[in-house]
Amino acid sequence: MDEYIPIAALNQYTYCPHRSWRMFCAGEFADNHYTIEGTSLHERAHTISEEFRDEIRQIRAIWLKSEKYKLIGKSDLIELQNGEWYPVEYKRGRRGEWDNDELQVCAQALCLEEMTGKTINTGYVYYAHSHQRQLVEITPELRQTVVDTIDAVQTLMFTGAMPKAVKTKKCDGCSLFSQCLPQAGEKVERYREEF
Repeated sequence: MDEYIPIAALNQYTYCPHRSWRMFCAGEFADNHYTIEGTSLHERAHTISEEFRDEIRQIRAIWLKSEKYKLIGKSDLIELQNGEWYPVEYKRGRRGEWDNDELQVCAQALCLEEMTGKTINTGYVYYAHSHQRQLVEITPELRQTVVDTIDAVQTLMFTGAMPKAVKTKKCDGCSLFSQCLPQAGEKVERYREEF
C-alpha cells in the first residue's frame, strides 16, 4: 500500500474508529464548539515561522513525513534544544482522559526521527485551556501502539469497511454525533435480536 496516512487519522482512530472512518473514508465532517475552538487555536500554530526563544529553536507548521510508516502531517511546533528535537502538539482543552493525543505526538516523533536521523525520546502536548505542557515519553510501548494503529488505519482506508458505532463517553463531545447516532444503532441491533 503506497498511500500516505494523515497523522491526524491516527488520533481520530484511537479516539473512535467509526469517527475516523467517517472523516477519512466517507469525507464527512461537522463543526461544533470544540472543533471551532481547536481551529482557532491552530491558526497561529499553522502559520509557518521560525524563531528562537532563549536557546530553543522553534519551527511552526512544517510538514512531517515518513516513508517507512507512510505517514504525513503538518506539525504545530517542532523545537530544537541542545541538539534534541521534539514535537509539540497543540490541543484546545485540558489534559484528556484519552491517550490519542500522546499517540499523535509519537507519530510525529517517528516522522521527525526519519527526517533528522536523530532518536526522539520526548514530545509534548500543549493544552490551551490550562496553558500547560504535558510531557509525552516516546517509549517502546507507545511506539508499538502507534505502529499497530497505523496498521489498523491502513486496513480501514484500504477496505473502506465501516466500523460499528459504539456509544461511549467520547460521543458527548463528538461533532459527528448526529450523523453517527450510536444509540440508534444499538436499538436496531436489539430489535434484530428480538425478532
